[in-house]
Amino acid sequence: MKRVNEYKKMFNVDGAIDLKELKTTYRGLVKTWHPDKFQDLEKKEEAEIKSQVIIDGYHFLVSIAPQTKESNLEEYNSVTIQSQVVDYHHKSMLLEVTFADGNTYEYFGVNRKLFLKFLNSKSISNFGKRNVFNSFLYRKSKKASVMA
Repeated sequence: MKRVNEYKKMFNVDGAIDLKELKTTYRGLVKTWHPDKFQDLEKKEEAEIKSQVIIDGYHFLVSIAPQTKESNLEEYNSVTIQSQVVDYHHKSMLLEVTFADGNTYEYFGVNRKLFLKFLNSKSISNFGKRNVFNSFLYRKSKKASVMA
């Protein structure tokens, strides 16, 4: 959640994310921090780092925006209902779950106590369906790789 709040603060987002406003703010920040605007080498390097953070933040916020989630809801429900959990990682308040179809989702705000229940459940997939997958803020972090 810390990451979410930092990016929202950077883009002056209060409450729900509006993609149109986010895009406008993003363009303004990119113009302000574009490395080519700076002559001083030190400032140019700072701008390169800052612009990369801005780009990462923008893509992150777009991935958790209600409009993005709504447009991908059918696929998300299909993955979480039909695919089994094959891998998972928990660090701090972030649970990363990889499904059998190759998609990976991050769930924000999952505490250690809930993760231990998830880990020790009879069926991780069923526990996730009941207690995690539709209860926490999430985003798709990795797409399934396409087999040739």
